[in-house]
Amino acid sequence: MNKKKQKNFINAGPWALARTQPQARRKQKFLRRFFQKAATFFANPGLRLPACCALSVLLYLLAFGFWLDRPLSLDLLRTEMVQKAQRLAALRSPKILILAGSNASYSHSCVVIGAMLALPCENGGVAVGIGLDEIFRRDAPFLRRGDVIYLPMELAQYTATRRQYDAAADGFLLWRHDRALLVHLPPDRIFGALFCCTLADALDALAEMALARHGVSPQALLAREYDAQGDRIDNRLADAAPDLLRHPPRAVPPVRDIRQGYGAALIARFVAAEAARGVIVIGGLPTDFSTLALNDGVVRAIAGLYTAQGGAFLVLPNRSLYPPEDFFNGEDHLARPCQYRHSMAVAAGLAGLLRRHVVPPGAEIERVAAGCPSKKGRLLFVNKK
Repeated sequence: MNKKKQKNFINAGPWALARTQPQARRKQKFLRRFFQKAATFFANPGLRLPACCALSVLLYLLAFGFWLDRPLSLDLLRTEMVQKAQRLAALRSPKILILAGSNASYSHSCVVIGAMLALPCENGGVAVGIGLDEIFRRDAPFLRRGDVIYLPMELAQYTATRRQYDAAADGFLLWRHDRALLVHLPPDRIFGALFCCTLADALDALAEMALARHGVSPQALLAREYDAQGDRIDNRLADAAPDLLRHPPRAVPPVRDIRQGYGAALIARFVAAEAARGVIVIGGLPTDFSTLALNDGVVRAIAGLYTAQGGAFLVLPNRSLYPPEDFFNGEDHLARPCQYRHSMAVAAGLAGLLRRHVVPPGAEIERVAAGCPSKKGRLLFVNKK
């Protein structure tokens, strides 16, 4: 037997067990001492209650930080954000990033806007409820001087309060998967993430973990919902949900709530920071029902958040308002033909701000856009900074 085979035989044979026994004995000795000291500690009546409370908190933090997971819901959003950030990092500059809630991915198309501006494009839209502080920190490192960010933020993004951020659903994700990012957020945001979850969240996590282990793939779910540029592709007009569109328009927030919102402050700081680095930041209005009472004061308040910080703002003639029949399943979500038509109008407006030549959309894009029921939203008014 040569030396190599002899070494493998020794490592794999019963002698390996003998070599690990001292280590196992040390571990057993440590655990025995630990439990003896714990038993002594808990036997003290004055320390029993605080000790039990401390132990329960520790078990809670360990469970939600290192064991329980939500692979088919919250973690699906995290996977989406990570994929979009990775694709953004791979794009050459100058490039364009569309950033908002689901209004970005449903109502705007990088396939259209990127082609008409002749710029690499990533649609960074993620559901409202994921904190903008987290999204901005993920995407900002991959933006360079001369890059373009278009921000058609939902109205709720501006009026979000600090308390809403502290209780946001992404606290689970930050504590479970992104603790390195979490430590850079404000203390109250960290505290909210640490104590984000309830027994219902634990039960949901157990169910989702079981489903994921039995073949439900998060990657497959995302592939059915998004294309390679981050646009939603599951918003066919034929699959629209009319019952979800038959309701009164939502209330427009007061100007004061927009200007004083915590979300508005985050957006203003982001615009200022990126504009100072030479990134071109352009705000815009989200899509909504044409019955929305969107007044001039609200539009000016939103535009001022961008122009006051060195950005620009874009307004379509129809203020991005469309009849309900143009939407897929909600005010922020246009059906694909109208998503394309709206994106054609946005691209033309952005070209005016950027002083770029507009490349005519291809025949396929025009064919799809022609299926939009209202056939509105061609050219637009541009409000420069």
